[in-house]
Amino acid sequence: MTTDRVGVIGGGLAGIAAAIRLVDAGHRVTLVEARPALGGATYSFRRGDLTVDTGQHVFLRCYHEYRELLTRLGTADRAALQDGFSVPILRVGVPPHVLARHRRLPAPAHLLPALLNYRPLRFGQRLAAIRAAAALRGVDPDDPAADRISFGTWLAAHGQDAPTIRRLWELICTAALNAPPERASLALAARVFRTGLLDRADAADLGRPTAPLSELHGGPARTLLRQRGATVRTGVRVRQIRAEDGGYRISGDGIELAVAAVVLAVPHPQAARLVPAEAAPDRARWARLGAAPIVNVHVRYQQRVTDLEFAAGLDTPVQWVFDRSPTGTAGQYLVVSISAAEQVLATRAGALLRTQIDALAELFPAARRTRVLDAFVTREPRATFRQEPGSRSARPPAQTRSPGLALAGAWTDTGWPDTMEGAVRSGHRAADVVLAHLGSTSSATEAPT
Repeated sequence: MTTDRVGVIGGGLAGIAAAIRLVDAGHRVTLVEARPALGGATYSFRRGDLTVDTGQHVFLRCYHEYRELLTRLGTADRAALQDGFSVPILRVGVPPHVLARHRRLPAPAHLLPALLNYRPLRFGQRLAAIRAAAALRGVDPDDPAADRISFGTWLAAHGQDAPTIRRLWELICTAALNAPPERASLALAARVFRTGLLDRADAADLGRPTAPLSELHGGPARTLLRQRGATVRTGVRVRQIRAEDGGYRISGDGIELAVAAVVLAVPHPQAARLVPAEAAPDRARWARLGAAPIVNVHVRYQQRVTDLEFAAGLDTPVQWVFDRSPTGTAGQYLVVSISAAEQVLATRAGALLRTQIDALAELFPAARRTRVLDAFVTREPRATFRQEPGSRSARPPAQTRSPGLALAGAWTDTGWPDTMEGAVRSGHRAADVVLAHLGSTSSATEAPT
């Protein structure tokens, strides 16, 4: 068994995944996180008797590495996974329409009934959407040319009119890429639609946490890493990484650590400041990734207003709404998630709450007959990087020019969008870079028996 010490800077999903892979390979790991708890962007806070997640994170059945991480953390049973893709589509004044895959047909035929019967579109638009879906299967998500054009441009070139784009493609694209089709990379959209919806019949079955994110990721990760012999230090901010004596020295507020290798798993603006110039001389280009916001509106009702667990809104300010009511509590706690939220990011909380509460009352008439007990807004100005055309050329690989110094984070070049799956994959890639440098094998991804 090897005993090299590795420093992992950043305790989000990427850092957690990297640290677990490294300790499983027999290395001593010190994980350093600036926040008081692990979890990164997937964290929770208390508001009275309520545990609030900062964002509504969902996943798909095809998120294999993320789901394996939940199993490793012992929390897979705290997330619900559909046994068939099914999304209620809400419009004011009409019954919900359920967009669902066929349970017995193979891909891509499993989506034909859903598209042929998609009521928000006219029949001719549905046929055009089926043709576009077939064409999308031919787009290579790893083709640089596909990354240079927008999904919206491609859709228009393939016979999709503005209503079809808005009522079908935008519904999924905006939620998955935190960008509407006209601002989304075709390559990343192809990854979402091909991997998630077109290549396997069950790939897009939706999963969602049934426990607070802090109980799903951060807390269990801290427990597991400590059980495996790792050192976890939270509330510690790293200020510098420098090469020293064939390894690296990590310095910061209350920390001075000599290590043989480093995984730098922080958001790209911080990574660009911390990474030594010789390791990433092109780090300035990472700034081109920018940031895209998500805003969440939280509403607690005295009584239940809907039996839906989640739904997507169409022709309403409510993009997606989730029932996050704690088990055994009275009333109902709904969260509206607004992706690509640049237009509402600076809107005053009072105005935003009025708009969303009124929109919820239009969708759920029972909301007009019950009292709102609490309502508040959470904002994530840097929820994801901007997944726009050309963004892949700004995403660096895990391996830097300095041996033993690897980058991790959903913003690195995983080929995946900025998702929980992308974050976990990036952590695994970074750990493998470090393991190769240290002469270890990366085949052991589970704890030794």
